[in-house]
Amino acid sequence: MTHEIRVSTGAQAQLKDITYEVQKLVNESGIKEGLAVLFVPHTTAAVTINENADPDVTIDMINGLNELIPMHNKYRHLEGNSAAHIKSSLIGASEQVIIRQGKLLLGTWQGIYFCEFDGPRTRKLQIKLIEG
Repeated sequence: MTHEIRVSTGAQAQLKDITYEVQKLVNESGIKEGLAVLFVPHTTAAVTINENADPDVTIDMINGLNELIPMHNKYRHLEGNSAAHIKSSLIGASEQVIIRQGKLLLGTWQGIYFCEFDGPRTRKLQIKLIEG
């Protein structure tokens, strides 16, 4: 089963917790054991798994990425969003999460984040649920 969810972001750079939406798809699928494969079909966005207990973690992650990859540098890309492309490549366009007993197998403090680096926008996230 392949599903698509839309993710709307409200800032140029934002990490949006999408754990609930992904778990909802797993619940609706009825899959008890398997795998959820998440894929972002955009070159200036990404997906990652990280702490979801303290919202300051996402702020720190964005600030850290902005220090490593500043918005303005000696980039040559004409659209002016090279920093977003670099951040997307560093974080990555996909994640896999094991499904066990109908639940995403995440650590106590983990959540799934859609990473926007060239927003605000409405984006797509592809999710493939594999039973087995």
